[in-house]
Amino acid sequence: MEFIQSITDFLTRIFVTAGISVGGENIPFMVILLLGIGVYLTLRLGFIQVTRLRHGAAVASGKYDDPDDEGDVTHFQALTTALSATVGIGNIAGVALAIHWGGPGALFWMWVTAAVGMATKYSEVTLAQKYRVREHEGEWAGTVSGGPMYYIERGLGPNWKWMAIAFAFLLGITAFLTGNGIQANTVADNLETQFSIPTWVSGLVTSGVVAAVILGGISRIGKVTSVLAPVMAIVYVLGALIVIVMNVGDVGPTFALIFREAFNPTAGVAGTGVGAFLVTLMWGVRRGLFSNEAGQGSAPIAHSAAKTDEPVSEGVVALLEPFIDTIIICTMTGLLVIMTGVWNDRFETEITLSGGDLSYRAVQVDGGYEDMSPDAPIRIDGGAHVATGPDDPQVSWHEVPVLTLYVDEAQTQPFSGVIDPASGTATGEDGQTYTSLHGMAVESGAPLTMSAFRRGLSPLGDWGHYIVVLSVLLFAISTAIAWSYYGDRCANYLFGAKAVIPYKVIFVMLHFVGAVLPLSVIWDIGDVFLSIVIWPNLIALGILAPQVVAMTRDYFERKPWRDK
Repeated sequence: MEFIQSITDFLTRIFVTAGISVGGENIPFMVILLLGIGVYLTLRLGFIQVTRLRHGAAVASGKYDDPDDEGDVTHFQALTTALSATVGIGNIAGVALAIHWGGPGALFWMWVTAAVGMATKYSEVTLAQKYRVREHEGEWAGTVSGGPMYYIERGLGPNWKWMAIAFAFLLGITAFLTGNGIQANTVADNLETQFSIPTWVSGLVTSGVVAAVILGGISRIGKVTSVLAPVMAIVYVLGALIVIVMNVGDVGPTFALIFREAFNPTAGVAGTGVGAFLVTLMWGVRRGLFSNEAGQGSAPIAHSAAKTDEPVSEGVVALLEPFIDTIIICTMTGLLVIMTGVWNDRFETEITLSGGDLSYRAVQVDGGYEDMSPDAPIRIDGGAHVATGPDDPQVSWHEVPVLTLYVDEAQTQPFSGVIDPASGTATGEDGQTYTSLHGMAVESGAPLTMSAFRRGLSPLGDWGHYIVVLSVLLFAISTAIAWSYYGDRCANYLFGAKAVIPYKVIFVMLHFVGAVLPLSVIWDIGDVFLSIVIWPNLIALGILAPQVVAMTRDYFERKPWRDK
């Protein structure tokens, strides 16, 4: 395990965090490339995300559908399949993480990222449609396959096939991890925490659901996601809208805070945004990019199956994805987290001293925090840290120091003694040893969003957090279903149609494994593969941009939808 972790850390340094330093902050090359390609395509295509968004909505509605066109699913089914993979845990946890680290202003930069990402998503889907292929083997004969691996090989030429193979291999592995195992683990963990359902039970049920859908191929996947994706989005957005309407007077001040903090940040709750504009910007960009998946190359695989003889017609449908995912759903999450005040609030928390979300941080002169690795026990007197200078580590939860530590859950008995970071234990003055203490701590990720719904809907009863529980369940299952298709298309490209069924069987098995095993390392591995796979796709998009521009100009000059 240590060997795998060391390899993961090495790849992370090369493909994820490597970048240039600006104002003391590191800007990863990956982020520069993603944003750079997005801005470049936006300018080349004349801000297509604004000028053609309405046309994309019309095409997605089925207004111009022709059942005789080549393809396997309708425009709407292709959109919902892609959205099923895109809208997920990132919308619930990713937004909360961005605000936790970068402050409310991070939400603004998520919007900016989505705006330029719409042009990227349009371009990759248009190319996927142009270079898709019809299958001729076995039961898949007559269906179509497409995606970056096809437009890399067929668009750039045979000399680039090595990069197409690399993309397909990396995305196929990513589907097993972030698109499958991690989704199953998130569901199992939530159901165990909320309802004490054993992980193997929830894993068995969700594996059965996923298997029943994906073994039916893209047609069944499209039919299921065309129902599941709208339902899960409606449930989540409706719950958020109720909170917003109940607190309508706070909407204006919340937006004002977001815009103000975007350009003049005071701090993220984790203390890293103190006067650091780049920190707020980077956290918004990172979470925005990984939420809407623009440039990742996964969504074009689903869109390439749409029934159409006009590649651009599916490209404009894809414009809707970042808009729905980030501009609508992520905004709902962000507004709730900020409006309800949970983003910088503290909650009764059990502070586990041997892991979990524990860290040790020191408060700096400017109010920010710095990570510390204590080499000596930490003295606590009456629940408070004895030393609190800029070089003195403090017990922290979700990267924020816990002000007062208690030995009991009711928080009536302040702890006095020493905490030994090396052993993960605390020893009181009476000699009693504790493996966990209690205190008021900040939340982050999905639990933070859960707290926002719970508090926001509290006037109607103590049930708001169940919206997040249900959303996590629906989002995770739909994500796994959509990613199974991405993965089997990669297997088909690499090894032929004979590899599709074995891939699906392994996919279902790993879904169950993901539900019952701790996946801390797999989270890291999945993030690395997800970061690496972006590179070949974005390189291809940059080179093939002139083709996208030419196809766009031709389509809107001809206006072929008038003949439908």
